[in-house]
Amino acid sequence: MGGDLEWGTWGTIPKLVRDAAERYARREAVVDGRTRVTYAELGERVERAAAACMAAGVERGDRVAVWAPNTLDWIVAALGAVGAGAVLVPLNTRFKGTEAAYVLQRSRAKLLFITGTFLGTSYVASLRRAEVPLPHLEQVVVLADSAPEDYRTWKDFLAGGDAIGAEAVRARANSVTAEDPSDIIFTSGTTGRPKGAVITHAQTLRCYDLWSELAGLCEGDRYLIVNPFFHTFGYKAGVIACLTRGATMVPQPVFNVDTVLANIAAERISVLPGPPTLHQSLLDHPARDRHDLGALRLVVTGAAVVPLRLVERLRTELNIATVLTAYGLSEASGIVTMCRRGDDPAVIATTSGRAIPGTEVAVLAEAGEPGEILVRGHHVMQGYFEDPQATAGAITEDGWLRTGDVGILDDAGNLRITDRIKDMFIVGGFNAYPAEIEQLLCLHPDIADVAVIGVPDARLGEVGKAYAVRRRDSTLTADDLIAWSRREMANYKVPRQVEFVGELPRNASGKVVKTELRARHSA
Repeated sequence: MGGDLEWGTWGTIPKLVRDAAERYARREAVVDGRTRVTYAELGERVERAAAACMAAGVERGDRVAVWAPNTLDWIVAALGAVGAGAVLVPLNTRFKGTEAAYVLQRSRAKLLFITGTFLGTSYVASLRRAEVPLPHLEQVVVLADSAPEDYRTWKDFLAGGDAIGAEAVRARANSVTAEDPSDIIFTSGTTGRPKGAVITHAQTLRCYDLWSELAGLCEGDRYLIVNPFFHTFGYKAGVIACLTRGATMVPQPVFNVDTVLANIAAERISVLPGPPTLHQSLLDHPARDRHDLGALRLVVTGAAVVPLRLVERLRTELNIATVLTAYGLSEASGIVTMCRRGDDPAVIATTSGRAIPGTEVAVLAEAGEPGEILVRGHHVMQGYFEDPQATAGAITEDGWLRTGDVGILDDAGNLRITDRIKDMFIVGGFNAYPAEIEQLLCLHPDIADVAVIGVPDARLGEVGKAYAVRRRDSTLTADDLIAWSRREMANYKVPRQVEFVGELPRNASGKVVKTELRARHSA
């Protein structure tokens, strides 16, 4: 299975869903708490949701948003909307009402699926409080048993589609083309207002058929999806990838390591992608040995920094056969480079692998030196939604995407991410890359997690400040860590300040929110 032939056969996500429902009909598709549905049942639920979208007035090309955590309902609502020809706009579950309203307004979403209460927050109340005019938003469907007067419940919404015949639903799905946009993924907004990367059905299918092939995902795998669905890593490397191979999806709404351990053991989870922090907290959990993690065979991780020791520990302590690292960004369909099964452990630990088939990666620097990463190929977005100026700033005339990330390419084409351009700081004339310093600091046996920012310095212009999380029972001091750093790294890289914290602020994608650390330092 896999390769160009397969994604070309599907053409669109609705056709992939239908194919999976037929091909893997009796296999378990989704496990959500006590609810278990087969692929045949998932196909029926998605078609019913598509009918309901059509009954609600959704036309081809309309934007439909989902603001909810990882659940079966999210999968059904999203795939149903796409089956009705809509363009999916996933909303970050960490958004406040005003942030969500901005994306709804910017995308002119016609329909919104919203969770009831999640993590103690009423999303409906949060959206109402925003008081942002949303003239294009015609309906709000609450994925719960009750809803305010002018909103609809999920059950009521689905019943509305019963008058639409199966043939009409199939005809609508068949009218969708491979070149139509399948979704608009709004960037996390860490560099300003979120911008929406437009990705097509063909791009989505080609990328995640390739991802599944390179990762070795196969029928019968049981995949714990902790990465949020609003993020490409959760929705596409999760839901879409599972549909291509007939793997079982086990969505987890909140990242909680106790729940992760319980799920891996109870559901015999074999596949666990996620940010390095997920795997690190799993390895360090005091109750780890009381859970049977023996079914785990595949871990895929990716971030600016993957601690060198992490890959080794996953292989030796958990006996995980395949540990792979990857690199991607929303503007390139979420995937740019990936390690290959059988790669040397050192390559997996220190790089994000090589360009996926059919794409090019370049670095604006001399060979072996760090520079901005450029990407060109089938996965580069169509552009930012209705923003030609930002698109022109991101994609060159000859099709290269400027990623804003800094990296080094080795002779074999393996890419090592060293940082975000905006995170770099200059110490006495030397370029200091926080990700590189963080990777070195992670080698200290008492450091569990760390983030580095540049802070003003009267003599050197800027210097590094480390926010560090100690391992349990450690008595490490700031002076100890600075002295250790002086022995382990070039002087300009050594953090001049260290602040110990209980945990680092992270967004739902697992990235450290450095704006919060900078604000904390300035306060």
